[in-house]
Amino acid sequence: MSVSIDRDLLVDWASKAIAIPSFTGSEEAMAVFMADTFEEVGLQVQWQQVEEGRANVLGTLGGAGGGPSLMFNGHVDTSYSGREPWLRHVPGFQPEPFVRDGRLYGLGISNMKGALACYVEAVRALLDANVRLRGDVLVAAVCGEIEKTQYGDAQGAEYRGYAAGTRYLVSHGGVADMCLLGEPTEGKVVLGHFGSLWLRIRVHGNFIHTAFSEGKSDQNSILRANRVLEAVQAWIPTWEDDPGNAYRGAKAIVNVGAIEGGFGWRVSRTPHHTDLFLDIRVPPTKAMGVARREVLEWVRSLAVRFPDYGLEGEVYVTAPGAEIDEGHELVAAIDEAHQSVFGAKPQRDVTRWFSDASALTRYGIPTVNYGTSTGLMDVELGENLEIDGLVRTAEVYALTAQHVCGAA
Repeated sequence: MSVSIDRDLLVDWASKAIAIPSFTGSEEAMAVFMADTFEEVGLQVQWQQVEEGRANVLGTLGGAGGGPSLMFNGHVDTSYSGREPWLRHVPGFQPEPFVRDGRLYGLGISNMKGALACYVEAVRALLDANVRLRGDVLVAAVCGEIEKTQYGDAQGAEYRGYAAGTRYLVSHGGVADMCLLGEPTEGKVVLGHFGSLWLRIRVHGNFIHTAFSEGKSDQNSILRANRVLEAVQAWIPTWEDDPGNAYRGAKAIVNVGAIEGGFGWRVSRTPHHTDLFLDIRVPPTKAMGVARREVLEWVRSLAVRFPDYGLEGEVYVTAPGAEIDEGHELVAAIDEAHQSVFGAKPQRDVTRWFSDASALTRYGIPTVNYGTSTGLMDVELGENLEIDGLVRTAEVYALTAQHVCGAA
């Protein structure tokens, strides 16, 4: 049965969502908005208090019975607050929506309040068309997805990401037979994505006053870390080019994400240690335990190479990748719906970014990432999505739900 997406309702709802600040750790106001929306639409609402100031909301459109259930899952936290010094002047990275040239701008619209808007309007369209399904349709709005973790002085809710909300969701009733995640994929079906392993390499040195450091530069941990960093740079291609770290033709990737050493308020001392931080992407086909062992073995080889540096390695994030079989019925349903709306089957893709599919698949819920464009390419205006693209994506979601859950 055909459905009709109300463009004005979609833009209005998405604009209201943009206007609600929901930086990681402060998502509850957005959760309240989601709960109110679900009640207004007529869904059964489950509130999950993950911690103070943070909640998941699960809305369920109950089916008549006898069909599989489909979850739409989306995170409400945004990657940025808009208060960052380098973003304050960019209008599309503020919680202030505006429309220009057929595109909707505002903080979080692409990652991923636009997808949440599509979920809501897809369900609303099904109800408006009096479509009755056999299986349940669940819409999960979760907190704490963004790639971040507590470390060192960075403590508190704003650093508790990496599927924190979805891990709570699946252990408190938020499960389905399969899940569609509307992360921005440029309209492609993502059959799998890499996971993340975060590694700290600590280089030790002597803590010496500047006045007494003459002739002792070889004991400065920052200068030692420079030599270690050269070794790291030499190692990175061995990880990235290893066929065992590739997935569906995509190579792994490694990023040197941070360096910490010394005290800016006291540079009259040589630092007692310097840390290098690496983000090592791991294919979904490699167990995290194996990846951990491999990178720590490599760190041990560095310690042998630099015996006076006291090298240490610590793995402090292990967020596995995810994959789904191309023959899964959800993939087929998305293909059929996308072709109906766009006139051609969607392309396939593999991404190196993380998503909540990691937690969902490990809880036995096959998950596909499929959504609109990234919308992050406008460096002057910020996050944005094409409104026509949102409308058509919402229609794909509604048709997918019909295909998966079956008509009653």
